[in-house]
Amino acid sequence: MHVEVEQKFRVADLAEVRTRLQQLGAAGGDVCEQADCYYRHPARDFAATDEAFRLRRVGERSCFTYKGPKLDAATKTRVEREVELAPGADNAAAADEVVRRLGFEPVTTVAKRRETWRLAAAGYDLEAALDDVMSVGLFVELEIVVETRDEGGAGPEVDAARAALGAAAVQLGLDSAAVERRSYLELLLQAKG
Repeated sequence: MHVEVEQKFRVADLAEVRTRLQQLGAAGGDVCEQADCYYRHPARDFAATDEAFRLRRVGERSCFTYKGPKLDAATKTRVEREVELAPGADNAAAADEVVRRLGFEPVTTVAKRRETWRLAAAGYDLEAALDDVMSVGLFVELEIVVETRDEGGAGPEVDAARAALGAAAVQLGLDSAAVERRSYLELLLQAKG
């Protein structure tokens, strides 16, 4: 089972985190613009089931992503499945049309500027995303992806990844009081009122 162990922090300034990443030997700093169109399921309420389904567009690349319910109360650990689409705006538009014809309705699009860094953390490849989310604010997302045999997305692999993620957050000076468990979609919908 493919499990994404993630924690998100609201920050006032991305520059300080960027500097700490560089001091820790992180690689990357690649910047992209992402547009995530989230869909409403035709037969069940994703807000009630704590799931999400989106079409992400990054330049000519696009993919569908399904995110299952959060698995714990402290992090945003969840099962995640991603399907890459053939490149090109026409393919992304066709994919959007297909899911709409199946009854999915767009909720809104979350637009962000993402700067991605990679850092070795306790034997894991940790991804640090420095996000400037339009109409929502500045955030740092830390993520470790693990495979587990447990169909529910639990297990010692997940626990170890959570511990590594927590230690990395401390090294990066991220405040545990600034942890944000709501998705960017939830935050944007709340901001729109």
